[in-house]
Amino acid sequence: MIVEFTSAAEADLDSIGAYIARDNPARALSFVRELIQSCLELSNLPEAWPVVPRYQRLGIRRRVHGRYLIFYRIMQERIVIVHVLNGAIDVDVILFPAG
Repeated sequence: MIVEFTSAAEADLDSIGAYIARDNPARALSFVRELIQSCLELSNLPEAWPVVPRYQRLGIRRRVHGRYLIFYRIMQERIVIVHVLNGAIDVDVILFPAG
């Protein structure tokens, strides 16, 4: 399966990298690479991670990578990474700001 990143997910990765880079630029780069690798690995077993009950009607699944949550959908022959967010924030506001 092909893994695609939404523009929102790409912006999330950029923000995560920028935040970490304030203290440790080298770690920022390696950590963002780890997150991307976790996303790409979803192509091997996309259904291995559970559907989030709250977002079941939308088919949103969540993979955990350390303190970060990778939200994605399985759509026909591709996996769409919707967001990559820190688990300590209110993800509902970001995932679905309109309600």
